[in-house]
Amino acid sequence: MLTEKGVHFLAIEGVIGAGKTSLARIIAERWNGLCIEENFDENPFLEKFYENPEPYAFQTQLFFLLDRHKQLQNYAMQSDLFHDLIVSDYTYDKDAIFAAQNLSDSEFAMYEQISRTLDRDVPRPDLVVYLQASIPTLLNRIKMRGRPMEKNIEGNYLKDLQSRFDLHFWHYPYAPVLIINTDHIDFVHNENHLKLVLDAIAACPQQTTYFVPEGN
Repeated sequence: MLTEKGVHFLAIEGVIGAGKTSLARIIAERWNGLCIEENFDENPFLEKFYENPEPYAFQTQLFFLLDRHKQLQNYAMQSDLFHDLIVSDYTYDKDAIFAAQNLSDSEFAMYEQISRTLDRDVPRPDLVVYLQASIPTLLNRIKMRGRPMEKNIEGNYLKDLQSRFDLHFWHYPYAPVLIINTDHIDFVHNENHLKLVLDAIAACPQQTTYFVPEGN
């Protein structure tokens, strides 16, 4: 479906609680894709960062940067005999959004030097789906999934982060972006809502497109 329109690498994006991993898994299963998921469980600094951000921010971001680079190199650059479509629950570039949010000026300058070195050989997606939701919706989803390390995430942090995501993906230079507002839909538990989302993705917009599905 997507591959017939030239999309072989699809990335699902969004802030914490947007539903990107759930959607990536569904798409990979429905459309016979290979799903690449962020290894947040393997980051040894992440829980410490949530408890005390300042001293662990740089280590947390550096782990994610190197791990995402390695993942995309291993999967997106190899030929897969069984999958023409790769579906990722992140873009490589999103790491810099978190870095700008969480690091001090001196840490961010060092981070940028490392990132620029790695950036040259990173495969980019053919299409990005950016899932948006209001801050109350995000907080509710985070609460519902119940990850202990996320219990102290505050609305103001999400608000600042989402502003950075919005700016980044409204002007994303590498691929078309389909922005989907998910406030009034539940594509995980409602097949009609999922069909709205999948149909919008299957249309493969050629430029930044904003879609507001209405659930029923």
